[in-house]
Amino acid sequence: MKVLIVGGYGVFGGRLAELLADIASLEILVAGRNRRRAAEFCEGYRGAAVVRPLELDRARMAAALAAERPDLVVDASGPFQQYGENRYGVVEACIDAGVNYLDFADSSDFVHGIAAFDERARAAGVFVLSGVSSFPVLTAAVLRAMAETMEIRSVTGGIAPSPYAGIGLNVMRAVLGYAGAPVKLYRDGAEAEAPGLVETMRFTIAVPGRLPLANIRFSLVDVPDLRVLPPEHPGLRDIWMGAGPVPEILHRMLNLLARARASFGLPSLAPFSGLFYRVLNAMRYGEHRGGMFVQARGSRGGKPAQLTWALLAEGDDGPYIPSMAVEALVRKCLAGDPPSPGARPATRALELSDYDRLFERRSIFTGFREPPAPGEPLYRQVLGSAFDTLPAAVKSIHDGTRTRRWAGRAQVRRGRGLLARLIARCLGFPDAGADIPVAVTMAPEGDGERWTRDFAGRTFSSFQGPGTGRDACLLVERFGIVAVSLALVVGEGRLYLVPRRWSVLGVPMPAFLLPDGAAFEAQEAQRFRFDVEIAAPLVGLIVAYRGTLEPAA
Repeated sequence: MKVLIVGGYGVFGGRLAELLADIASLEILVAGRNRRRAAEFCEGYRGAAVVRPLELDRARMAAALAAERPDLVVDASGPFQQYGENRYGVVEACIDAGVNYLDFADSSDFVHGIAAFDERARAAGVFVLSGVSSFPVLTAAVLRAMAETMEIRSVTGGIAPSPYAGIGLNVMRAVLGYAGAPVKLYRDGAEAEAPGLVETMRFTIAVPGRLPLANIRFSLVDVPDLRVLPPEHPGLRDIWMGAGPVPEILHRMLNLLARARASFGLPSLAPFSGLFYRVLNAMRYGEHRGGMFVQARGSRGGKPAQLTWALLAEGDDGPYIPSMAVEALVRKCLAGDPPSPGARPATRALELSDYDRLFERRSIFTGFREPPAPGEPLYRQVLGSAFDTLPAAVKSIHDGTRTRRWAGRAQVRRGRGLLARLIARCLGFPDAGADIPVAVTMAPEGDGERWTRDFAGRTFSSFQGPGTGRDACLLVERFGIVAVSLALVVGEGRLYLVPRRWSVLGVPMPAFLLPDGAAFEAQEAQRFRFDVEIAAPLVGLIVAYRGTLEPAA
């Protein structure tokens, strides 16, 4: 099979070529206007597939198809928002030449208009699918899975790339091109418009039992989902899709420029794309993680319902997700299962199960989450479905809403520094000891629980409650004036408590001073095991205590 990738040495095209590297029966033409860059990409390519550089201008696509006779053309170039009057020139050339076509189009107008070529594509016996990427293929697959259990009325979604993912220049041109310009979407069941990158919201992407992303600012973007998804769900009345690029300071600057353009009728911001491209790709710091979410609201059995799907991608795996839809379709074609002829948006090209198989090979995790039911235990509220995967003893100590008391033995270590001893004394932490009787009482208080720990008569307590706002999907533990927001992470038969944010008297504190230390819960010989270490930068160890507990009478 011969595949011609337009923009094959770019961000999305290059990653697609890498995803297909294991297929020895594949010949990939890495095409673009810059032959030197295409040749450099091919020289550095590693894999069983055959790659070959091809100098190609979109305006001469018909000649290239006649000369190379590929089985499939993948347009990974863009920006699709700026293709001009002859924006479907590549599509028409492929249909005329009898060549199948896929693209990464992120423009709602471009993807929505592809259906105009359906009759010609069917007559030519070729498939023409537009928007073969996370937006809208993955979101559409998620919504179909949700629609099996609920009637969908409104949809909100967003994508948060890793700061190390790298954004292509054409993507930046597209974004700045519609920043502050009208973006078409659905509101109150009718087509409407809203200025791009002006409307914002915050959201925490959290897969049950996994370390969530930080609470992220999302801004309205022009993606195909806004126009091609509503017809698939007759009850859908509102849809909003956003992107959450970091660092947030640059994101907010884009918001201000977009608002200024929308308010004062300023010209397009596209001329600044080169500057933003260089700055955004230079400002790489923070966690190398990305994510995506789709949240649907509607009804189930006549009652209000809400369901959220989230995706987390670790390290270098996340940047490949936008190219995986095309990868999956290429593999289906090779397996004798190509898409049916015709031209259409790619919303039904794949199902969620297809993505699950692709994600299994990588550090990409997904999960659904529903709002907690009234009266649910605190840890079940925060962990969602991951609560049921906990070891029996860990689940038992947290699976209750009444006052509980557990007792056992513990050993305690204390920091030796003056500041560490002062903090420990102020918070009432226990003295060091090798074999100390310990009892823990968990009593309901407000929307959470009061945990009182008694180490041989020396007690200290903390309040634990569900996080809200920027602490959403976290457990907030308060020791007096200090509050630490903890992620509950399940893995290796343990429940880890990972500090993510902290505040003093409600005032957020700097991240570099965030209290740290390893803390986890597990099961040991049918008993509940705890291992807690509380430390802080510039202070060191404050206190550490470990031991086992069993239910007390």
